[in-house]
Amino acid sequence: MKNICRISMVGLVFALLNCQSVNYNTMFYEDAQPKKISDQFTFTEGPSSDKQGNVYFTDQPNDKIYYWDWKTNKVIEFLGKTGRANGTHFDKDGNLITCSDDQGEIWKISKDKKVEVILKGFEGKRLNGPNDVWNDSSGGMYFTDPLYKRDYWVDFKQEIAHKSLYYRTKEGKTVKLETFTQPNGIVGSEIFKKLYISDIDAGKTYVYDILGDGKLSERRLFCEMGSDGMTLDKHGNLYLTGKGVHIFNRKGKKMYHIPIEEEWTSNVTFGGENNDVLFITASKSVYTLRTKVRGVK
Repeated sequence: MKNICRISMVGLVFALLNCQSVNYNTMFYEDAQPKKISDQFTFTEGPSSDKQGNVYFTDQPNDKIYYWDWKTNKVIEFLGKTGRANGTHFDKDGNLITCSDDQGEIWKISKDKKVEVILKGFEGKRLNGPNDVWNDSSGGMYFTDPLYKRDYWVDFKQEIAHKSLYYRTKEGKTVKLETFTQPNGIVGSEIFKKLYISDIDAGKTYVYDILGDGKLSERRLFCEMGSDGMTLDKHGNLYLTGKGVHIFNRKGKKMYHIPIEEEWTSNVTFGGENNDVLFITASKSVYTLRTKVRGVK
């Protein structure tokens, strides 16, 4: 008997995605290799795509944000003095949200470069160092707060003993959700109603069901691999980073590995005109790889 995918009225798009059988042979063009776009940086991180498909990313040691213009294939400086921005993500209004860990803050940066510090601490204490962030469509955000002591911190004293996942509501209230060994990369999808978070020092990535704004199911182990950054494609495959890019299907089974000839691959996202270009930040360089799949919005 054929395996027929049943389509419900409440999830036509989701069902269509689930009906598609996808493996790495149908995800990548034959003989396609990542293309180095620029190697002018000290350590790249935090890529996120705007609504036009341009990808913004950080060079944290140099305290700068750049963007890749897909039309020209050029990298352009967007902003200096970013509060040592690390992970980034665009909110529903097109503002760039940055984990600016110089003072343990989260910033909102408009396209015309106006900066607003939207989070300075938790319960009156300085955050350890916000690392990565994912914004939902309601105006809330999930973010990780590990501890990586920076040589540029002056007179730093750890005020929060735990390293945790938080949720900030659209009204500005921040709630601690769960503690980890060293929480790092995070990504979510409202199509799949999933939130993924990596506990990088524990060597594990977990998945939650999103039950509402800031409301999650109990965490479940997704795979036995930690990750610095991560992204999702529209089929629900999860892309993790470290030594290159590692791709896992929805069930947590590793499908494919994209080698990157750099000391460390920090992060990855989809961008470009059709959201089908994998943009990879790796140590001192950034790369692109055109694919046959698209990133989830």
